Formats: sequence, C-alpha cells, structure tokens
Amino acid sequence: MSDSSTLPPARLRPEAELARDALAAPVLARAARLARWAGPETRVDAGGGLVEEQVPGAAEVLGLTGDDAAAYASEAWRIAVDTGLVEILDEEAGTVEAGEELALLTGGSPQDVLGVWLTALETVLADASVPDLDEVVDALAEGGEVDLSRLGWDPEAEAEFLDGVLGNLYLLTVGAEAPGDSPVPLPALAASVLVPGDMDEPSNDVLERVSDAMMRLDDQFRLLEPAGLVAYQPVDEALMADADEEPAPPVDDTDVARYGMVRLTPLGLYGLRARLLEAGYDAPAVGDLADKGADALLDGTAAYPPPAAHAETEQWLGRRDPLAAARELLAAARGTDPGAPLRRLRCQQALSLVGAEAEPALREVLDDAELGGLARVWLTEHGAGDVPAPPEEMVFWLTIDTVAAQLAAEGNSEELRELVQGLARQHGGFFDTAWRVGHPATADVLEAMGRLHPDKKVAKEARKAAFKARSQQGG
Repeated sequence: MSDSSTLPPARLRPEAELARDALAAPVLARAARLARWAGPETRVDAGGGLVEEQVPGAAEVLGLTGDDAAAYASEAWRIAVDTGLVEILDEEAGTVEAGEELALLTGGSPQDVLGVWLTALETVLADASVPDLDEVVDALAEGGEVDLSRLGWDPEAEAEFLDGVLGNLYLLTVGAEAPGDSPVPLPALAASVLVPGDMDEPSNDVLERVSDAMMRLDDQFRLLEPAGLVAYQPVDEALMADADEEPAPPVDDTDVARYGMVRLTPLGLYGLRARLLEAGYDAPAVGDLADKGADALLDGTAAYPPPAAHAETEQWLGRRDPLAAARELLAAARGTDPGAPLRRLRCQQALSLVGAEAEPALREVLDDAELGGLARVWLTEHGAGDVPAPPEEMVFWLTIDTVAAQLAAEGNSEELRELVQGLARQHGGFFDTAWRVGHPATADVLEAMGRLHPDKKVAKEARKAAFKARSQQGG
C-alpha cells in the first residue's frame, strides 16, 4: 500500500460498542484487574515488571493456572504499566500506584477507553514480532548471548511483514460486501504479501517462504486474538506433527480451514484504521461525509465500493430534508469535467434512496440537458404520472453518460460488456447517431464500445464512429 493512496472506507461500529469490546478483550481486562489489585505492598524490579515472588499472586487474581500462568500474569502486568493503568511511584523502592488511565476505563468517554486499548495493542503487536523464545533460550544456552543474525531475525523486517499482512487483511475487510463475515485463509493472507503480483505460478522457493510465514502468522495471531484485534481459528496441530514436513497445499474448502482462518473483529478494524491514519494513510470511514455538501458526497463516494457508497449516502440523506437533499444532489451532479458522469451515476443511486417527497426537484430539471434523462428515469421508477417522453438527443446523451460513468467506476467489467452488446443490439443504427452526441466523453465511450464488443463488424462500426466524434470535437 502507498501512504498517498486513498483506501476504501471502513464501516465502523459506534464508539460506545467498540469501547465495550475493548474492555472485554482479555489483554486489557487482565491488565485492568491487576491495576486494581496492586497496592502499597506491590513491588516491581528495575524494568517495571513484578518481582518474582509476587507473580503467583497476580496469576491467582487473574484466575490463571497451569504452566503458562506466570507468563500470562507478567504480560498482563506489563500491559498495565505500558498503558498507564499502573505508574511506578519510586523506581529505587520499586513501589507503584494506580495510574491516571485506570479511572478512564470506568469514568472516561468511549474514546478514552479506546485510546488505552490502542496503547495496549501496540505492546501486543511489538510482542508478536519477537522470535520464538525457545530459540532465544537455546541460543543463550549454547553461546551465552543472543545472536539475532544467527536466529535469522530482523526486528524491522519482522514488524514490516506483520504490518503488511495486517494491511492486506484490512483491505480485504473494508472491500468485502459484508465486512467480517468471511474469514481469510492463512495461506492466502501469507501469499498476498510474499507472492509477487506478476508471478503466475509461485516457485518452490516462494511456496516454502509462504509455508514458513504461515507458521509465524499462526503464532502471531494466537497472540493478537486476546487483544481483541482478530478472531482466529489456528492451524490444525496435526499438520505440524512432523517438523520435517511442510504442510501440503490445501485442495478444497474443507482443507482450507485446517490451515488457519482469520478475520478482523469490529474492534480490530477500528484499531488498524487508527494505525493507518497515524502512519499517514488516507483511510476514510463511512460517515465522514455526512456533514459535508452534496458535491463532497458525490466526489468522495466516486471510488467507493457500492455497499460503502450506499451506507455513506444513507447517512448523508438521514440528516437532511428529502426535497432539499434532492435539489442539492442534482445541482452537484452538473458538469462537463471528466468526473461528471460518475457524479451523475452516484447522484442517481442516491436519489433512488429518496422517497416521493423529492418529486418536485426531479420535475424542475426535466428540460435540463444533463439531468433531464435521469429525472425521467427516477419519475418513471417511482410511478409518477405525466412524465414527458425524452427527445432522441436526450436518450443518446444519457446513454453516453451512463457508459462513461460505468467505465470510470468499473473499467472494462463484464457488466459493461453486456451493456455495450445490449445497446448495439437494441438500437439499429446506434453508431450513426451516437457520434453526433455533444457529450465530452462521446469519442472515449465509442472507442470503449469498439474495444469491448465481441463482434468484429460491430466493433469496427464503433471505432469508425469514435473517429468521427473525435474529428467533430476537433481532437
């Protein structure tokens, strides 16, 4: 991802709901519990961690048992310190007190709570980029010191890789029809970062790197799930029984789940968007345009996926009188610039969400060369009476405008290909008239029709018409 590009908009849950999810996330819930447990007798070492003899008490407070209880308790304490839920009172004495952030979890705003959670998330993400501690222990046992190069661990590269994976997971989530409903297979997510886009068939070397990355990601997502960032179904342990064998590639949907499945939670979507914004990305959210004018709405949603554009438009309309909104949309849809056709398409889609109250606004533009066609379409679809038939010139102008908008929105899509074939089939002599249409995009549309139509004869007619149109326009 380039930090200069605009990402698809995220559809976020209300902050109050997200704050409740943050408080319920095990990582933050445990840290808060330890912060409330800590008192005058609590002691920490020089690094701010609980002294060894107090770790069992912390584990007991958290209800942790088993071999990992001490590690989880120590992690929870470190989160408490890192987030400011606990503050070191005296470094030499090792005493602590409740931090100012602790009161925010009960008395602060949802935004305050989410701010504490975001700080905790950064600590967990940093932990997720650390190599397997067993390897570190083995290295210490062998040589007395840790040689990161021997372990093959590059902290910056590891953090960059995880950021790339999470960035792709974010893009997959915001681009989905129903974000969060479809988990992503771990092999596909690893491949999205490691397999070059121009590589048709991954080489054995690349496949081996993807396999290794899957195992790393399995460990990392197990750490990130308790933070509330993801919902994760781990890799089937049976696949890792023999360390000398790489997992076989999945062959069907049933097998895919055994290789790990991950999806962003609503809280995770909020968290990754916050990190992207902090890193300088343009990462909009649905609702950002609700208080702006119709021009900002139509231009801003031009590149949105249809579900996101629909959700944004609903929020925009919900804050306005229907008739006034319709008039504002129609006024913003005018223009002869290259972006105007797509603005009118978005305007038409927005008006489809407005009820009969908007009818006077549509009747006011029936004679407008740019808006009269879409006005007739709206009035007819809403069962209005006395809708005048459009003149032929307006029909052809609307046709060119519609195809131009589809080209801008979808490129050479299959839907557009079908539209082009339908137009040529339904209107005899279409190209004889179309090249004369005084629309700025006429020549470009006719060239596209020549490119998209499968019939060579029809395609040739379209190209000839495009040449005539361009000559007429002086191009």
